[in-house]
Amino acid sequence: MNLLQRRLSTGVALLALALLFIALLVLSGALFRGARLDLTENRLYTLTDGTRAILAKLDEPVSLTFYYSDHAARDLAPLRTYAERVRELLEEMAARSSGKLRLTVIDPQAFSEDEDRATAAGLTAVPVGNSGDKLFFGLSGSNAVGQDAAIPFFQPDKEAFLEYDVAKLISSLDETARPVVALMSTLPMGQGFDPAAGRPTQGWVIDSEMRNLFDVRTLQTDVKTIEPDVKALVLVHPRHLSADTTYAIDQFVLRGGHLLVFVDPNAEAQAPGTSADAMQAAMEDKASDLPELFKAWGVSYDPKRVVLDGQRALEIQTQQGAAPVRHLAVLGLTQADANAKDVVTAQLGTINVSSAGSFGLADTASVHLEPLLQSSANAATVEAETLRFTQDPNQLYANFSPTGERYAIAVRLTGPLKTAFPDRKDEGHLAESKEPANIVLVADTDVLTDRLWAQVQKFFGQKVVNAFASNGDFVINAVDNLIGSADLIGVRTRAGSTRPFTTVQTLRTEADARYRAKERDLQAQLEQTEAKLSELQKSQPQGGALALSHEQQEELLRFQGEKLRVRKELRQVRRELDQDIQALGSKLKLLNIAAVPILLTLLVLGVAVWRTRRRRSKP
Repeated sequence: MNLLQRRLSTGVALLALALLFIALLVLSGALFRGARLDLTENRLYTLTDGTRAILAKLDEPVSLTFYYSDHAARDLAPLRTYAERVRELLEEMAARSSGKLRLTVIDPQAFSEDEDRATAAGLTAVPVGNSGDKLFFGLSGSNAVGQDAAIPFFQPDKEAFLEYDVAKLISSLDETARPVVALMSTLPMGQGFDPAAGRPTQGWVIDSEMRNLFDVRTLQTDVKTIEPDVKALVLVHPRHLSADTTYAIDQFVLRGGHLLVFVDPNAEAQAPGTSADAMQAAMEDKASDLPELFKAWGVSYDPKRVVLDGQRALEIQTQQGAAPVRHLAVLGLTQADANAKDVVTAQLGTINVSSAGSFGLADTASVHLEPLLQSSANAATVEAETLRFTQDPNQLYANFSPTGERYAIAVRLTGPLKTAFPDRKDEGHLAESKEPANIVLVADTDVLTDRLWAQVQKFFGQKVVNAFASNGDFVINAVDNLIGSADLIGVRTRAGSTRPFTTVQTLRTEADARYRAKERDLQAQLEQTEAKLSELQKSQPQGGALALSHEQQEELLRFQGEKLRVRKELRQVRRELDQDIQALGSKLKLLNIAAVPILLTLLVLGVAVWRTRRRRSKP
């Protein structure tokens, strides 16, 4: 009877424990819903503060549809891994949005309505293999008022900007009107009228591109205030601005407005004076500057010096029929010269600039200056006046002496700012910025002109633009980034999820270096032996036998033995490489497979011993 009672009580206890375990699971699921612990090195699954702020500020629901062709990507392992990364990010955003972000995941099948909807949303279908399958891997979004936006295709090589791109799409759907961008320029960027030719001018391509994407508001250069609804101000070639206009720009930035400035030590697009002849036009000052603001911000900029670059110099044709020559002041900046970690300059191709200046940062500056575009190290600066009076670009090489410094042609300025007008007491005057400023400075205005990046042609009465450089993308990216909220700008880039085997790569690099050294030794010995054989052959009397002499035979046999020895050493190096990698793999397997169970076993045994001793110690 006692045995039956003990068994019954044991069964009841086990049942109670099982019910308690289930209750704890249900309770934890309710209490800790959405709780996550991110143990990845770069916190890949933790949203940035900027993204969290954007999600928290959503006024209306936003619907996202993630289209991913799982079947079409069945043989694309890296893409499948990245697709899982995208899906997990979207799910994390939806979980953190308090229900304002609604996510739907669709696998569009061939010839289905889902495929038609994906195409209508602007997503790109990529053919995969020879089977005719189409791969969709993009995101579409819509808001309550019917506005749509899309990411046509998630490119794996842009993983660093994944969170930024998605956050930007969500932020754009939270706005009901196109953002206002103010444009203040002393250059003839927009449409106008040419009195000499008696016909209207079309304006620059970049001006029309900006007006197609944003609500561009043209400002005169004598304004005394900038309206609060302006999200970003684009300032091109500021010359002789009044104190009131400069003050208006100062206060706009301190209020939290974002600024894109194009200054130039030699603006080639500046129109000459009406009464200027050729000599006067050459002598005319074509520089622009913001001396009061730059000084207050701690930015160093010399409007009298131009950057020359012997490595990035482009070939230009100075005269019709003449051969092209490399011009040290006309530069084609490549991806190696662009900041790959900034959304404005990442993934861009060549950006052409002409007679550009450079920026630096004063020692006392309180802001951070981050280069976006730089020259190569094979660069120097020259007086802008020297450039204006140089007819032959080859003359620039005469005194060209590279300094080894990389000159910052475009920069991003972030941080707290103080006013350049501390003595002004206007109504609403701000002495310092309300929040960290975000300013993009470019030391060239010619980067905007058509001749450096776009070719415009007429096709059946329509204007067709053929871009041969990424200047336009650079400008649009900068404006697009600046009009976003401070939260969106704060997202920027993140580390990728791909984790390279750095230890294995190091082992391979070291072994390859040893292998190359052995290979060079073998080649040197081969050349020495061939030279020795050649000398021995020359010492033979003319008409001698073609057979090798005893000395030559011994030398050849010695070389063959040496060659075999070195080849054996080469094989040993490769064998050691494989052994090192295999040993590393064995250690990792031991840690992953055996170490954790052993640690858990030791922990359980330790607890058991502790409990046993505790029971024995009780009276």
